[in-house]
Amino acid sequence: MEIHQLKTFVTVAGEGSITRAAERLYLSQPAVSAHIKAIEDTLRLALFERTPKGMQLTADGQRLLIKAEQTLAAHREVLDEASRIRGRVSGHLRLGMGGDGCTELLGRLLTRLAEQHQDVDVTLRHGHSEDILEGIRLGELDAGFYNTAAEPDKAFTAFEVARFGLYLAAPPGLVPVSEQINWAQLEQLPWIVCPTSGTCCGRAAERLFEQHQIRPERIISIDREQVTKTLVAGGVGVGLLHATTAEPAAAKGEIELLGEIEKPVRVLFAYRSDRQKEPLLILLASLVEAMKVTDDE
Repeated sequence: MEIHQLKTFVTVAGEGSITRAAERLYLSQPAVSAHIKAIEDTLRLALFERTPKGMQLTADGQRLLIKAEQTLAAHREVLDEASRIRGRVSGHLRLGMGGDGCTELLGRLLTRLAEQHQDVDVTLRHGHSEDILEGIRLGELDAGFYNTAAEPDKAFTAFEVARFGLYLAAPPGLVPVSEQINWAQLEQLPWIVCPTSGTCCGRAAERLFEQHQIRPERIISIDREQVTKTLVAGGVGVGLLHATTAEPAAAKGEIELLGEIEKPVRVLFAYRSDRQKEPLLILLASLVEAMKVTDDE
């Protein structure tokens, strides 16, 4: 029995599906099924029941799952210790990026890894902040950056790397710029808004609508901030932009800022607390922390 077969067994048990396990393991479905059959043939035990709802562990499978997880943990510890002995860190890092709050820091991080840690391969996944957090929680991602106004879940080790404000922006000359925003007038205009409340801009828009008791007749759903800026600058409607995008665009006369409508949003770097002793994550956190200190100075 091979380690990769045990990993397949644990993944299928966790996902309850050959299809989802194949996606997580980057294997074909026939390969995953072959791994399970090989283990069952070797052990001469049925580990799963194939049901219309998916793969369900048998009683024997449930007992062996605990041992399989312990074996994989021990195998990982051996590899980690070998990395420490060699004096370098290696492996495949799955990194998530939610939003655009620290694009520059991310670029420098990837450059540093490529230049100084060539044994570390990186896969980058973009998504909404809630998607990144869920990916880390499920083990689909090793670590990631996400935007939030709340404190991090205790299941994560996290620290702040940046923060930014949110502005309500309009095309030049479309509405009067004054200290008092005319919300009734804005309700008549198209709003360019992220389509999900799982983003900082999406949540902020919903709070504005509720606070001022408005509901724009036309909402254009856009999930990329640069596209939002282009549409606002082009006269399509009003929208919410991060300060890092809004302020330079306003300085160039591309848009007008009607007001800062949100307290600074925090950008956090996070990974699961139960993995904080893994060498790859120790290395990654130290690099991010060092770059954050440099930015602060």
